[in-house]
Amino acid sequence: MSSADAIRHIRLSSITLPLSTAISDAKVFTGRQKPMTEVVFLVAEITTEQGLEGLGFSYSKRAGGPAQYAHAAEVAEAALGADPNDIGRIRETLLWAGASVGRSGAASQALAAIDVALWDLKAKRAQLPLAKLLGAHRDAVRTYDTSGGFLHASVEEITARADESLAAGIGGIKIKVGLPDAREDLRRVAAVREHLGPEVDLMVDANQQWDRATALRMGRRLEEFDLTWIEEPVDAHDAEGHARLTTALDTPIATGEMLSSVGEHRRLIEARACDIIQPDAPRVGGITEFLRLATLADDAGLALAPHFAMEIHLHLAAAYPTETWVEHFDWLDPLFEERLEIAEGRMLIPDRPGLGITLSEQARAWTTASAEFGRR
Repeated sequence: MSSADAIRHIRLSSITLPLSTAISDAKVFTGRQKPMTEVVFLVAEITTEQGLEGLGFSYSKRAGGPAQYAHAAEVAEAALGADPNDIGRIRETLLWAGASVGRSGAASQALAAIDVALWDLKAKRAQLPLAKLLGAHRDAVRTYDTSGGFLHASVEEITARADESLAAGIGGIKIKVGLPDAREDLRRVAAVREHLGPEVDLMVDANQQWDRATALRMGRRLEEFDLTWIEEPVDAHDAEGHARLTTALDTPIATGEMLSSVGEHRRLIEARACDIIQPDAPRVGGITEFLRLATLADDAGLALAPHFAMEIHLHLAAAYPTETWVEHFDWLDPLFEERLEIAEGRMLIPDRPGLGITLSEQARAWTTASAEFGRR
């Protein structure tokens, strides 16, 4: 098949995924947000003149989904007729089509779905899993579970879910902290560590709820539990505060998931504000931007543990030069026909071309809005 091709059709869909249980982290218990009951996805499906198809998505928790969809629907038509191999050129075209709203936040997240679809398509053209196209360093990535460790769950529920996850082959467990009563946080962490034993990787995530002094005090109290990392102990944009903790504590500091541009991540990296960086490809604008910041992170000697969206991040984590983690969430399972395989603490790169996922009929049924451009 010749490499010369052109985008002939783009379909955008807004899909609302209901969660089976209302989710609460520290932002809920401190009154900043309400429990999360759904996740809104922007899905892009791209078809070329040669009949190749690419699938990509971005998402929003709580507010933002309609904004992503609206922006993508305004600019997507500018990509019609372009060679899908020219991902960087297409990104520039779409950025300039919507230049007045900037290059971060909802604007870049809207373009992320298209960018991811183009990378999926490129890997399918090569008949390779995306990780292999990018140049995989490993065929499986360490994985940890987050979806069972939220603050609305009791310690008994968390440990029961942890047992299920470990039995399923997941290698680590992350739980949420950041309650108004720090003593309750410590009680919960101590109970989970005792249940898991010393051999299982345990992480905690404060979801930005501590000020600098509290984060330092809690970080020192948490040292005894031999945590793999403490995540987002202070405000996500407080690079200096994170840097101070990284220097002061033995436990590694992880952050980055809430940042929505390479520039924001660059400031984090230059400040030496973490030991483990946690970029989110849909949030920073797609795979193209993720690869840019991954190069910066590798040059700085940082470990990598991408946030959420394991269907995308498994491939990107596998292509990072040093050992990585990928976050396991089962929330997205109803959206796709396929399931990722897990064994011996690792998530395996699928042998299917591209991302290796296709939308389910249930995802189609949950579609609340759609727009099409070009010809089928």
